Amino acid sequence: MYKNHYRIFPSLLKRAHRWGSVLLLLTMFLGAAALPTVAHIAANPIVQGVSDAQGLMQQGRTLYETQRFSEAAIILQRALTAFQSAGNKLWQAATLSNLSLVYQQLGEWSEAEKAIASSLSLLETKPDPTPGKERFSSGDATRTHILAQTLDVRGRLQLARGQADSALNSWKRAAEVYAHMGDTSAAIRSRINQATAMQALGLYRQAQKTLAEANEILQKQPDSALKAAGMHKLGNVLRISGDLDRAEAVLQQSLAVARNVRSPQSISEALLSLGKIAQVRGDSQSALNYYQQAIASSPSPALKIQIQLNQLGLLLEDKQSNAAAVLWPSILSQIDSLPSSRTSVYARIDLARSLMKMSAGGTPTPQDSQAGETPTPQDSQAGGTPTPQDSQAGETPTPQEFLGRSSRDGQLSSEIAQMLAQAVRDAQNLKDRRAESYALGTLGELYEHTQQESDALNLTQQALLIAQTIDGGDIAYQWQWQMGRLHKTQGEMEKAIAFYEQAIATLQSLRSDLVAIDSNVQFSFRESVEPVYRQFVDLLLGSPDAQPTQENLLKARQAIESLQLAELDNFFREACLVAKRPIDVVVDQDQTAAFIYPVILPERIEVIFKLPQQPLRRYNTSIAQAEVETILAQLRQKLTEPDTVKEAQSLSQKVYNWLIQPAASDLAQSQIKTLVFVLDGALRNIPMAALYDGEKYLVEKYAFALTPGLQLVEPKPVEQIQLQGLIAGISESRQGFPRLKYVENELHQIGTEIPGQTFLNQQFTTQVFNNQINLQPFPVVHLATHGQFSSNADRTFILAWDKPIKVNELNSLLRRRDRRQPAAIELLVLSACETATGDGRAALGLAGVAIRAGARSTIASLWQVEDESTALLMSQFYQGITNNQLTKAESLRQAQLALLQNPQYKRPMSWAPYVLVGNWL
Repeated sequence: MYKNHYRIFPSLLKRAHRWGSVLLLLTMFLGAAALPTVAHIAANPIVQGVSDAQGLMQQGRTLYETQRFSEAAIILQRALTAFQSAGNKLWQAATLSNLSLVYQQLGEWSEAEKAIASSLSLLETKPDPTPGKERFSSGDATRTHILAQTLDVRGRLQLARGQADSALNSWKRAAEVYAHMGDTSAAIRSRINQATAMQALGLYRQAQKTLAEANEILQKQPDSALKAAGMHKLGNVLRISGDLDRAEAVLQQSLAVARNVRSPQSISEALLSLGKIAQVRGDSQSALNYYQQAIASSPSPALKIQIQLNQLGLLLEDKQSNAAAVLWPSILSQIDSLPSSRTSVYARIDLARSLMKMSAGGTPTPQDSQAGETPTPQDSQAGGTPTPQDSQAGETPTPQEFLGRSSRDGQLSSEIAQMLAQAVRDAQNLKDRRAESYALGTLGELYEHTQQESDALNLTQQALLIAQTIDGGDIAYQWQWQMGRLHKTQGEMEKAIAFYEQAIATLQSLRSDLVAIDSNVQFSFRESVEPVYRQFVDLLLGSPDAQPTQENLLKARQAIESLQLAELDNFFREACLVAKRPIDVVVDQDQTAAFIYPVILPERIEVIFKLPQQPLRRYNTSIAQAEVETILAQLRQKLTEPDTVKEAQSLSQKVYNWLIQPAASDLAQSQIKTLVFVLDGALRNIPMAALYDGEKYLVEKYAFALTPGLQLVEPKPVEQIQLQGLIAGISESRQGFPRLKYVENELHQIGTEIPGQTFLNQQFTTQVFNNQINLQPFPVVHLATHGQFSSNADRTFILAWDKPIKVNELNSLLRRRDRRQPAAIELLVLSACETATGDGRAALGLAGVAIRAGARSTIASLWQVEDESTALLMSQFYQGITNNQLTKAESLRQAQLALLQNPQYKRPMSWAPYVLVGNWL
């Protein structure tokens, strides 16, 4: 796994770089082992020529499996010529299919497409104009088998070219052919391939359903190495999607099967994946145990290196530098013993990056890498063949020249530089353009860190050119970002802005792909994607005293909006959110609302501020990010305690001075009534109502709303209809959660304010909730039960009587309602939830629930209030929106003021935690 903050995304759907492993193309390369009836072919009179050609095929397979793709192409071309001379069309078709695979690895897409088309042409007995419906003779088992695998290869190629719908059709057809042959295992592989294409098309529910069906079939099969491998791949798909509990269950089953059939490779792979899950969960000891078991079981030197690289990252993450210092020389020695291949190249780079991080005193992030997921031929993709104009000779120093210079200057670690120089040499010898780009760019990063900007620019330019040549957007954005940083360091701000814009444009073009990466969710995103947006905002706004242009302010605001969207994509592990309206249409719709975008930068807080029909403005406060986060954490704690009101007010006034004070007079002059915040980072954990100006809380002046992005909001007043509510809650202790003794009273109070149906304790099950939400279009759904918001979707849930409803399950329940009851939920209220302890970004889960629920507005509590005040506040709130016809934001404000003015509940811990997300009208 790549443990560093300049991570390369190895799993792009459009390029199928790692999806090969997810796709379960376990017998992709066609040859004697893949063709069970080749004996029929061998009866040909020209048997000697066919035999020689079959030998070439086997050589090609060996070269392919060792990632020597250019040599494999040459050998397979010779085999093809021999089969053509022999007039053997079936072996020609198989060879062409294999050539397509090799060309895909080399990034030679045109040749790959020609090869696969020629293969299918040879296999067809009668062309059918319907795409994906190649005809074949059902009586010819060999032809049928080759056709099925060729369709698999074509599907892989189509997915790599961004044609996910065509890939889906090819894999559906392949599954039909395999089913016709009675090859259940291959049919399962094709179904999992289909799920991958569905994910690329955004059909996530269908993908999950298809995977579940495949798993059911696997469960019924007898134990085998193939079953273990298939379940392992399925477990990894679930892990990638963030469904860690199901992933762990499937992987444990895979491990049990692998042990039963005594497959050391499958045992080691399952243990490695289980270690990654433990590492994501922060259970370092379990992760280390899994890795150590995996190393002991591994029969493969390359797999052992992969596991040890994960182990090294874990040690560095836990700051066990002494243990890491002992481990890494052993890893390097093992890499040196590997034959030159893409695996060895990426392993060197991964190790070099870990050492760069270690030498800087930092901690690599626990995320996957090219080497951390040792690429198999099915998993990986190389770049195109180098052309003379791509050569670095005579243009910029070679890596060896850079190395010599660095050694003379004594500025770089000779070990790291040697590793990277060797990686460049190996990649060039292999003609692996993708690996070459990655190695060159990493060497450029090394020189960036040692402030040798000119050398770093030269190397990064080379890496970027190669990445763009091979259509490698996943690595191109890294080098665009690196170029931006380097130009900024040299004071070339216009060039820096241009490269940052390119990096963000590339990221957004890869949006669907980035959320499907095999990563450890929060850490990789925060280190590899989020900084691009933040640094771009910093660059656009300039120094604290600068006066940025409106153009740059607009770009900065858009970057903040895009960051919010990217965070939610990462939270859900899906690129499923679509901007509904242009920002300024939303901003100018409500003439009494002001919009505030704070963003936390390393050395200051910046605020972009917008009043209706006025230009954007900015203001800032110089303060270190660490201090900001400390103050916010202290404030959050003090707000929840009964006897720390003065301390909370003092801290709260600091935050008020950052966010509101510079705009206070403008807000008053413009007669603003509602403040709409697009909050950043740990600010989301603070209720804006509790900000204090030295005399009054902000709730005494303004109503509030939060939004994860104005592009996602459609503000409009509640329709003039009678509000009916689905009201449910749990008051008794359940599933390890304590009782909520005031819930019953709360539900009773709400029932007197709005008509509806109430379900308490045993009545509130997921099945009842599902049935009721689909039987009647309730505009209001009020849930008074335990719930937790976390920055991890897997740990964000609402508790029903029978089980927790996770955020993605909530989505599926309410999506069914969308189809049957088109009326949207006007209001979702979660009155007894809380943000996860110790999670500085836990409120991201609140935004996630609000988005997933599909409700126009969501009201939730940031912490639990264990007294009768919740019932009073909710009763007052519903009176406001039903009787007084106030906006939702103003109704919540009036309800909070009612508590603030009540001596029994005047402390912020009672009235402050309730926040409104979404439509404030």
